Amino acid sequence: MKTNYDLQKMISYSDGGIISKVVMASDKLNITLFSMAANTGINEHTSTKAGTVYIIEGEGVFLLAHEPIIMKPGILIQMKPHQPHSISAKKDTSFLLTLIH
Repeated sequence: MKTNYDLQKMISYSDGGIISKVVMASDKLNITLFSMAANTGINEHTSTKAGTVYIIEGEGVFLLAHEPIIMKPGILIQMKPHQPHSISAKKDTSFLLTLIH
């Protein structure tokens, strides 16, 4: 079982798209690396699981329950189950999504 990950080396961007890479998955949690090209977004949705979003690089806006949170490196966002959220990347932006089962 792999015990360490170089996230910076895992980051890659698609011209005008979004790339997701599963970093780790178990029956207790899922960790996924998202890389969003500048000017892309993820429409509002919810999750049945609690989770966090940790911004690695880039700039954008994370709307959590319709409240804007500025996305910049080092920001950690906590989400409760069923909270509506959406994402808009102003620049190439990467973040780590952790969902807790």
